[in-house]
Order: sequence, then C-alpha cells, then structure tokens
Amino acid sequence: MTGASQEVQRRGVRRGVYVIPALFTVGNIFCGYLSLDATVHARFDLAAGLIFLAGFLDSLDGRVARMTGSTSAFGEQLDSLADVLSFGLAPAFLVYHWALGAYGRLGLFASFLFLVCGACRLARFNVQLNVVDKRWFVGLPIPAAAGALCGLIWVLPEPLPDPRIAVAFVGITLLLGFLMVSTFRYRSFKDVDIRSRRSARLVPLIGFLVAAVAAWRPDVCLAGIALVYALSAPVARLVTALLPRKAPPAAGAPA
Repeated sequence: MTGASQEVQRRGVRRGVYVIPALFTVGNIFCGYLSLDATVHARFDLAAGLIFLAGFLDSLDGRVARMTGSTSAFGEQLDSLADVLSFGLAPAFLVYHWALGAYGRLGLFASFLFLVCGACRLARFNVQLNVVDKRWFVGLPIPAAAGALCGLIWVLPEPLPDPRIAVAFVGITLLLGFLMVSTFRYRSFKDVDIRSRRSARLVPLIGFLVAAVAAWRPDVCLAGIALVYALSAPVARLVTALLPRKAPPAAGAPA
C-alpha cells in the first residue's frame, strides 16, 4: 500500500470517528420527533418515555466525542438544535395536549414560554461555555427541566379529570421555564472523582438503590430524580438565606 493510499485511509477513519457522536445526536432528534407523533395520537406515556430516551442519548454524544477526540463546533451546534426539539418543543407540545389545552390561551402561553426559556437557556450556555465554573450550571439545564415535566406526565399519563390538578401544571410549567433562565446554580457533577475512596463507597450504594427503584417503577424513579434536581438549587438558596450569617470578627480581635 502506497503512502498516498494510507493517508486516504487514515482520513476516512478520522471522518468516521466524527460521525459516531453525531449518530447519537441524530438519535436524540429522532426520539423527539417520535415523541411529537406519540402526543398527536394521545400516547402520552410513550411520548414522555421517548423524551427520557432522548436524554440518555444526549448524555452519550458528548462523552463519546471526548473519548474519541472528535469534538467539533459542528457537533456542539447540532447538539443544541437537537436539544431545542427534544427537550423544548416536544415537552411543551406534550404538556399542552395532555393538560394545558383546556385553558386556552393561558395553557398555550405557558407551554410556549417553556419552549422559549429552554431555547434562551441553551443560547446562554453556548456563549458562556468557556466563562462559567465547570462545576456548576447557571440555570436549570433544559434536559433536566424536560425530565421533571415529562416525568410527572409519565407517572400520570391519563388526562387529568380534576381541573384543580390540571391548573397546577400551568404553574409547574411556568416555574420550570423560570428556573431555566434563572441564575440559580446547579451542580454539574463534572468534578466528582469516582475513583476517590468516598465515591467508591457511595456510588455503588446509590447505583443499587436507583436500579432497585427503576426496576420497580422506572417512571417514578426518573420523575423523582428530575424533580429533586430541579428543586435542589432554589431550596439550597432558601436555606442559605434563612441560616444566620456569621458576624465578621471585630477589628483587632484575634482570628
């Protein structure tokens, strides 16, 4: 084999490596598209489950790109566009047809605001990618917001008969939209070292508990995790505000 043919082969391999993470992103888009179709046919549990599957694929594309050294600006932009569809449009469309449609323009406004806030959250994340502390997300990530909303729908897939419960989802949808564009800081867990001694004890235990609950009721498990994460930052901010602050030491006092 000549040197020229070897170089062509190496270029083909490199191009193939760049395609691999894009396939996961395309899978994410496909799940969001299928979720829209399931919503149209009133299969709300399937529509919600597909959004969680999209979230699983979304968590893989970036990891695969970093593992294979195939990160690119094209992949980042494609991932953001996929997230707008799967975690913005599809959940907004789902919650509107599931419960908010009965409230007319108010329900339409709440679901549309969720979509707009999700798009703004992604735009802010893209421009602050190399500015903010990697240990924290500023605002609730759009996949987590979609997970919290769709997790509740997955647990209660039938249209809500009680209008008092249905109207609560107007508030929940608006709240999740606000959390996405807020300045609340959410842990990214990118700084967690799973090889440390403490993680070696906690990770298997937490993994076992999550697996046990997921085997029993995956909808309840995923909805609970998403809701706890969504509420973690505002609750932490509230606790910090309520706790008494330590007074600074007086001048000349020993430290």
